[in-house]
Amino acid sequence: MSPTRRRNVEKDREPGGGSVDEYDQAQLSALLEDSAEDLYEHAPCGYLSTTPDGRIAKANATLLDWLGYSREQMVGRMHFADLLTVGGKLYHETHFAPLLAMQGQLSGIALELKAADGTRLPVLVTSVVKTASTGQPLLIRTTVLDARDRRGYENELLRAGRQAEQALAEAEAAHGVAEAERARLQRVVSILQKSLLPPDLPRMPGLDAAAYYHPASVDEIGGDFYDLFPLGPGRGGFFLGDVRGKGPEAAAVTSLIRYTLRAAFLVEGNPVRTLAMLNTALRERYPEDDMRFCTVIAGTVELEGGSVRVELASGGHPPALLLHADGTAEQIYTPGGMLIGVLPEPPLTSAAVVLGPGETLLLYTDGLTEARTRAGPRYSEEALHAFTQDLAPAGAHEAVSALTKLLESFGDGLEDDTALLALGAPAGPITPAAPGGTQSPE
Repeated sequence: MSPTRRRNVEKDREPGGGSVDEYDQAQLSALLEDSAEDLYEHAPCGYLSTTPDGRIAKANATLLDWLGYSREQMVGRMHFADLLTVGGKLYHETHFAPLLAMQGQLSGIALELKAADGTRLPVLVTSVVKTASTGQPLLIRTTVLDARDRRGYENELLRAGRQAEQALAEAEAAHGVAEAERARLQRVVSILQKSLLPPDLPRMPGLDAAAYYHPASVDEIGGDFYDLFPLGPGRGGFFLGDVRGKGPEAAAVTSLIRYTLRAAFLVEGNPVRTLAMLNTALRERYPEDDMRFCTVIAGTVELEGGSVRVELASGGHPPALLLHADGTAEQIYTPGGMLIGVLPEPPLTSAAVVLGPGETLLLYTDGLTEARTRAGPRYSEEALHAFTQDLAPAGAHEAVSALTKLLESFGDGLEDDTALLALGAPAGPITPAAPGGTQSPE
């Protein structure tokens, strides 16, 4: 506002001199004289623009500050999926990106972004596709809202709930000392946890099988699970997965999943239809206001002539790893797999692989690939892939033994439960199942 204009407006504010509203409007106009660039760079939310293939073309200063990246590190060098956690990448690939391509816009999607220092930032994401007059996608514009306060509120509610449960347990317990009570509770947790896992893997001639379960805490029941069971002569079923959350609620969901999958395999015998039945069971038991979901990979094995034919389907779970006899390893993808228990009819597809003598299929939960290493950053699927490549060729028992040592090396960095299941075609005859849920070739 010019000095002359300001004096005139101030004069108008004097008694009998004019309108107060005119002065207030002038003051407001002066405050709003911001540049468009400043509004973009320092907005109270993050902005980024990506090419249709996801490469970041532009990001504002707010988002860069949140994540701790420089503009040179992010723009032109990273994709939007690079900013996501492992689970977020799976969701982006199987759900977010396809829906955005079909609808042109998605709003209020809850994700977690990985900052440069490895920390996680809960956010709400809205993306819009900018298209040419021909309908060809040109650019994806994304708004990122900080959801840390909302997540903190949710965590506070969960913490208060756990404290209330603990107080109730202590009131009902005997009047022992705190350590004695804790030991008793640990024994209960251990018994309940063991009841949710097979005590030993069954002996199936022609199949080399091994499994391992690592609980992150002795005080709380975990949500990871696995199983292997016969379906008839020369044929078996298997599954491995991870339930959202921990504690008694997760244990109840895990129990429902295990018995549903076993029954579904006996009825259907098909991995895709089996997971569809599990999805229906979870949605019927837990409505949307109390939704429970899981990631799971399930399949069948058929033993014939020294080889093992595996058919599997995945519901939002990390891909299986195939350790070849020639010393290489590869990931086995099941495109389109969606979290089980979320959608009424999730997209599910199957994949098939034949294991020759000395080849092993490895299944794992994300407690392994999201563990924090002693150097600081989290372990990753890429690191696991490299590890198994160096490990191959390896039988089921050897692979699980090597990964068990890897888990132990993480120490306190292993923050989540981890389940491992390895299935292979042995290079030699099979011995009876070994203690601890493994069986190995002679």
